[in-house]
Amino acid sequence: QVQLVESGGGLVQAGGSLRLSCAASVSIFSANTMAWYRQVPGKQRELVAIIRSYGTTTYADSVKGRFTISRDNAKNTVYLQMNSLKPEDTAVYYCNLVRNQYTYWGQGTQVTVSS
Repeated sequence: QVQLVESGGGLVQAGGSLRLSCAASVSIFSANTMAWYRQVPGKQRELVAIIRSYGTTTYADSVKGRFTISRDNAKNTVYLQMNSLKPEDTAVYYCNLVRNQYTYWGQGTQVTVSS
């Protein structure tokens, strides 16, 4: 059973920074992709950033230039560095792992950006 545990969320003022971490219970080296999604009440979960097994990354237009996704295979952890945060970044952030056509989710971590 794959478990993903997010941490690093919290309350921050606009313009501030946070770094989210997602620790996996299995080796992420074999993951096809790891990603961060976010969701606000009443809206669909949306992709924020994705990192593929060969290292390429893709970002939502709304976070390009402000967020950076990275992975540490030795620690089985993926990170999301979030800079220049805006109130519209407020959401629950979820870690996602895809491996061998199976998809796994973390429990989510709340990020709140005050204006």
